[in-house]
Amino acid sequence: MFLKLFARQKDPTDLELVHQFKKSGDAACVGELFERHTEMVYLVCLKYLKDEEESKDATMQIFETLFTALQKHEVTTFKSWLHTLAKNHCLMLLRADKKKKFSSFDDQTSASLEKSSAHAYEDQPEPELEVQLLAEGLQTLNEEQRLCVELFYLQKKSYKEIADLTGYEVAKVKSHIQNGKRNLRIYLERNYEQ
Repeated sequence: MFLKLFARQKDPTDLELVHQFKKSGDAACVGELFERHTEMVYLVCLKYLKDEEESKDATMQIFETLFTALQKHEVTTFKSWLHTLAKNHCLMLLRADKKKKFSSFDDQTSASLEKSSAHAYEDQPEPELEVQLLAEGLQTLNEEQRLCVELFYLQKKSYKEIADLTGYEVAKVKSHIQNGKRNLRIYLERNYEQ
């Protein structure tokens, strides 16, 4: 009887599965984590996205990112880390959706400007031109740089807050901000002179 009880193994904890996945790359570990936490991730997505189908899609996307995210990050409490990852994923989806709406408005504005005279900018006051060029320049940055620059300069977030929101390491956040700022300056210099 004692041997039977001793032989029976208990299920591995979330962290044991994470460590096992990091060591072996065994997708079954992530599959087990998916089974354990699908409902929680789905409910987080539903809270932010307010749409059942979008929330189901986001849940699947989040678990697909686990394969790379778990290799990059040091996880100490899996469930709370996953909750934060899900929340940030949803916030990025919502932000991207807002940008699409802004972008289509911006496309209409650009089309209107093209139809007007070649000197359309000459009638605009300088600050409005700078703001427009800045908005256009932000769209030329890669996703990581644009997100970090917007969070740092426009939303006044700290490096650590940005790292928590995006899942990037603080050093990467600083690098994305520095490179994004440099690329934005180059874009503005090139286009502001014209």
